[in-house]
Amino acid sequence: MPKETLLTQQGLEKLKKELKELKERRKTVAERIRIAREYGDLSENSEYDDARNEQSFVEGKIQDLEEMIKNAKVVVKSASSNKVEMGSTVTLKLDNDSFSYEIVGANESDPLKGKISAESPLGFSLIGKAKGEKVDIKTPGGTTTYLIVDVK
Repeated sequence: MPKETLLTQQGLEKLKKELKELKERRKTVAERIRIAREYGDLSENSEYDDARNEQSFVEGKIQDLEEMIKNAKVVVKSASSNKVEMGSTVTLKLDNDSFSYEIVGANESDPLKGKISAESPLGFSLIGKAKGEKVDIKTPGGTTTYLIVDVK
């Protein structure tokens, strides 16, 4: 049975956009292959090899995205919940530093943009917690305790 892909609505839209772009890129790659074939001997044709490699990558990525979209389950944060759940934006405090993260599905996580996976150690530990609670996260350097300052 295929694995369910948990996403926010924004994450699903991003996957659909990426799929559309790859399907357009597929046409460009096919044209590159056609032109490279005209160069003659395919056994020594690096343009042909490069285009075939790109085609393989694009086709594989298209299949992956189609599968994710087909098995997508969009998770919507309930408006009345004051607990952390997927789709929540959580503000944490560690010592004198504050951090804000949006809890998202694994396929849309991007820690540098403030999006962490609900399946990550931090995201998983935050799920179900509320404003004012402390959360202990085990890291390679030891346990770190965060205070949940806000949940939106």
